[in-house]
Amino acid sequence: MAKIERKYFAHFIDASFGSGSSPEYIRLGKDLEEYNIELNPDTETVKNILGEQSTNHKGYEVSSEVDPFYAYAGDKLYEQLAKIANERLTGDDCATTVVDVLLSSEGTVEWAYKEDVIVVPTSMGGDTSGVQIPFTINYNGNRTKGSFDLSTKKFTAGT
Repeated sequence: MAKIERKYFAHFIDASFGSGSSPEYIRLGKDLEEYNIELNPDTETVKNILGEQSTNHKGYEVSSEVDPFYAYAGDKLYEQLAKIANERLTGDDCATTVVDVLLSSEGTVEWAYKEDVIVVPTSMGGDTSGVQIPFTINYNGNRTKGSFDLSTKKFTAGT
């Protein structure tokens, strides 16, 4: 059984933030050496008076960090992040969607999930390597399984 290479786990974010008639998914990763979807499970472990242990799993508080994120002139995602940071936007103004996709080694989609997210820039500036706007993606529910067309970058919900 072959190990799945990291390049086959793709992450797309809607850079239109709902402002267009259809999502504009772009793939994250250009300047990233690492990207993790942190599940942050909410669990509680207790022992009763009999010495028995039980664990209550209440759900997840899913998030991801995109750091670094370099600003490129004309990049739609950079423009949206700069707007959020410069205008100190909150709530629905920071809402968009992401699609996480696992690809086969032949480049076909094995599975795809779309989810609502809130995007929060964490800083602006950076070092001499370029302007950076790192951000946090807070997964917000409505996770839907479906298919993703890599050529059109369109997600279609499953039945």
